[in-house]
Formats: sequence, structure tokens, C-alpha cells
Amino acid sequence: MEQLLDQFINYLTVEKGLSLNTLNAYNSDLIKYLDFLFAKDIKDIGKTSDLTIISFVSILKKKGLSNRSIARHLTSIKMFYNFLYEEHHIKENPTINIETPKRETKLPNVLSIDEVNLLLQKPDRNTRIGLRDAAFLELLYATGLRVTEIVSLSLNDINLNAGYLIAFGKGSKERLIPIGEVSLNLIRAYLEKSRPALLGKKQSHYLFPNRRGKPMTRQGFWKLLKKYSTAAGIKKNISPHTLRHSFASHLLEGGADLRSVQMMLGHVDISTTQIYTHVTTERLKKIYNQYHPRS
Repeated sequence: MEQLLDQFINYLTVEKGLSLNTLNAYNSDLIKYLDFLFAKDIKDIGKTSDLTIISFVSILKKKGLSNRSIARHLTSIKMFYNFLYEEHHIKENPTINIETPKRETKLPNVLSIDEVNLLLQKPDRNTRIGLRDAAFLELLYATGLRVTEIVSLSLNDINLNAGYLIAFGKGSKERLIPIGEVSLNLIRAYLEKSRPALLGKKQSHYLFPNRRGKPMTRQGFWKLLKKYSTAAGIKKNISPHTLRHSFASHLLEGGADLRSVQMMLGHVDISTTQIYTHVTTERLKKIYNQYHPRS
């Protein structure tokens, strides 16, 4: 069964072009399932049934896993069995009639426009590091990039004259995102005054390299985000994705259509983008309850 799992992961890598993080998630979920089968002394996956899978799900529930986590495990298992069936490794697919539990809708944490403004004003633009951080944070909010996408940006990925950049998202999928003038002006200033001084004699093709010419790490970004959010007096629990969430939420609040926001975020499925409409609705309810005399 381990060989079948290896074939499946190779299929996802070559045929589907999934990211390393996604591949690791599938692999981890399926290793747990195969360990469960071994514990049950099931050595032939063709001898499993829907009851086998339901029994595994029951164990996950007893361990206290959320519906979201269980749903992810089931998705991995279903894709695995679909692959096995299509490749004629099994005669029947036992997952056909198994329903995936409804996931809890976890609303992303977003900043208000005032909070974003406070955050973006905190880097000292008169210093080399401060100017770099200001350009980095401003670009992140201006484009809604994932942190892993912005740290891997190269100088060739951004067109300052035309006002756009090319991002490479999950599965190496390419998308074009416009950049506002505020962000463009900061990047120009950073490229002229800060980046050469920070690099010194080092050479780097990355837009935001560290002193060694390597890309800034996710941990490095996390530290600077916490530093500036604390300085701005923001009490919310901020994550590396907070500015991305805020970007999407503020666009929709301003009247942007869902499809355009989906394209800029790089979501394959529009249902993933729709969560931000819930954020906007929740905010409207909060404002209504706060200010309406009959709320």
C-alpha cells in the first residue's frame, strides 16, 4: 500500500502540479489512514469498504478533530481511492456514497481601514530598514499576495511603469495583479535608496532580499509584522495572512465584484473567495448594532 501511496503522490505532483505544502498534507492524512488499516490487519486496500472508512472517521472524531480537519482527511482519502479506481488498482470505489461533513465557517481575522493605515505608518521611512519594511507592507496590502509569494518576487516580476506584478501562486500558477500608486512610489524609493545600501556588494534578483541576498523568510516577516502591529497599538491577533484577508475584505466593501477579487487572490474555487462576503456582512451587522437606535 505504501507503493500505491507513492504513486498517488507522484500523480499529484506531475499531473496536478500541486504545491509542496498541499502534497505534504495529502501524504500526512493518508499515512494516518494506512496506519489505521495496518492496525486492523488489512494489507490489501482492495478489501476495504465504506464501513472501513467510516470506522476511521469515528476514531478521528473521538480524538477531538474538528469537522474541518475530518473533511480534509476525507478529501484526501476520496482522491486516493478515485486514483486507485481509475488506475484499476481496485475494482470498486468505497467512497462514492460517503458524505464529507460540513465544515465550520471560520471567518478570517481582518483589520479595519484605520488599523491598516496605522500599521502602514509605523515603519520609519527615513531609515533603510524602515523604508524596506514600508514598501514590503504596502505592497502586501496593495496586492493581497500570500507571504510566500511576496518573499519570492524577483525584480523581473514587477513592472513599475505599467503598474502591475506577476505572482506565482499554488501549483506555480501565474496571475497578474495591479499595483496602486502609493505602493509603486514606495517601491521606487526603496529600490533607489534602500535596497542597494542593504545589499552592499552582494547581488540578488529578489525584490526583497535580506543582507545575504537571500529572500526574506516567513518567520522574518512575522517578526516585523508583530513589531509594527504592537507599535500601532493593534490588539487583534494578527497572522501573516492578515493583510491579504484585509485586502480582499476592503475591496468587496468598496464594491469590487467577487470574480475580480478571486482572480487577484489566485483562488481556483470562487467558494474560497466567498468567505470574505461573510466578513463584510458580519461587519455591517456590527456597525448596525452599534449605531442604530433600535438595534
